[in-house]
Amino acid sequence: MYNILTCDDEQIVIDSLQFIIKKNFEGQINLFSALSGSDALAIASREKIDIIFMDINMPGMSGLETINCIMNLKPDTVIVVLSAFDKFQYAQEAMNLGAYKYITKPVNRNIVIQTVRNAMNLVDERRGKDSEGQDLQKKLDTVSPMVESDFIYSCMFSSDRKEDLSSYLEYFNLAVTNYFFTSIEVPHSDSRNQNEFYSGIRKMLTEKYRCLMGSFMANRLVMFFCMDKIDEDLFECFHEMAKSIYTMLSMNISQKVRMGVSRLSNELSNVSSACKEAMNALNGTSPNGELLFAEDMTKKSASPEKSLEVRERIYNRLRIGDSAGVQFLAGLFCSEQVAAGMEMDKIKSGVFELLVNIRNITKELNPGYENTSFDSAFSLLVGTQEISVIQDFLTNVLVECAAAVASVKEQRENPLVKKIIDYIDQNMSRNYSLEDVAATVGVSPFYMSKLFKEEMGETFINYVTDRRLDRTKKLLVETDLSIKEIAGQTGYSDQNYFSRQFKNKFGISPTDFRNTNNQ
Repeated sequence: MYNILTCDDEQIVIDSLQFIIKKNFEGQINLFSALSGSDALAIASREKIDIIFMDINMPGMSGLETINCIMNLKPDTVIVVLSAFDKFQYAQEAMNLGAYKYITKPVNRNIVIQTVRNAMNLVDERRGKDSEGQDLQKKLDTVSPMVESDFIYSCMFSSDRKEDLSSYLEYFNLAVTNYFFTSIEVPHSDSRNQNEFYSGIRKMLTEKYRCLMGSFMANRLVMFFCMDKIDEDLFECFHEMAKSIYTMLSMNISQKVRMGVSRLSNELSNVSSACKEAMNALNGTSPNGELLFAEDMTKKSASPEKSLEVRERIYNRLRIGDSAGVQFLAGLFCSEQVAAGMEMDKIKSGVFELLVNIRNITKELNPGYENTSFDSAFSLLVGTQEISVIQDFLTNVLVECAAAVASVKEQRENPLVKKIIDYIDQNMSRNYSLEDVAATVGVSPFYMSKLFKEEMGETFINYVTDRRLDRTKKLLVETDLSIKEIAGQTGYSDQNYFSRQFKNKFGISPTDFRNTNNQ
């Protein structure tokens, strides 16, 4: 029996595919369907899916992003990519991610039948290659991160699932006495390097702590930490443990890591609120990197300046299509208004102004997008005195707008910027200038500098420096090369200058970093 998932944002495409497959493979298949990438990922996480037909262009999470996640969680899945565009770059990227075949829409009946038959043969071949021991280990290696992500997801969006959550903890042999959540934001993480970040962070933390980690949501991760019973001051140990985790992340990733920490709890019925506490605390941290405990959130004084800062962060998260980020910033914005002692009429006025700007930003980035909720915003604000109603409305609008922005973000990726980034990655050891790269890609240095800053959010020089230093960190841990050799391989002819740059970014010298990570 083969489990087949069809994923497309058009129901008619799903119906056509499933009609062809069911008619020709009756009794051999179980069919599943999804209208979005996130739905497909959820189904693939809980079901043993053998074959997936995946559309590339979908709102929210794109097909390529979904394939990337699924192949990391379940690399043996046979994925067939669907697209209305017969573009080589799409096909090439899909194949690079591990897709089995690329076919264009509208789908041809004979091609679908032959593709399913060949995919079934490939599934059979893969099933037969693994011995019992290898198969078990492979399942453990791929399923555990998936189950961890499902556990974190359940914690985030469930109000009371104590019995269900207990089964997750039993699976990982965790007996909870006390626990807390952390939420971190990883700077410079995107679809190109998130798998590397995820694997590195998970390995680093699980070797030292009893913890479970969810998958990336935009550039953020949520983690659950257990604490054993201890005779010492529990509260003090909790703070020291959280600070140690933050120090480890700062040393191994970047000093600009931001981390929010929930309160300590020992009741599984509190997981949802604890998880949200960590995410809200993260939203309260400095953009330049900070550790913030949820219990200290109230100590941060509310002010008009703080409210303006939260507004700007909402706009920034909206522009990159971060639904999870805007969801929690909406709550932070409303709580800041209340904490500042504002009258309800002023709060409503501020929310209405915020909604107008949200609509303008969304229309700018996705001109074809229409949200009818905006039409009812004024009447809703006039007709309620409940801050919770206002917050729910603002949150729903922001999440939908962020999804609309994300849906076009992939399509608008500038090929020139991609070419520049590829050049940087392929010439890590060379000493080149902005002018050299501009000449290579065929534009003026001024235009390239301006375009790169607009697209990437930082200057060309800062981006190159960060990529090189991140590469040196990896070489320090994974190779026996000398500091001088590593500096040379990453474009630094002066070892002393390299050491200063490394310490400025990571807060530790290259030698001390290597010694710390090789103990």
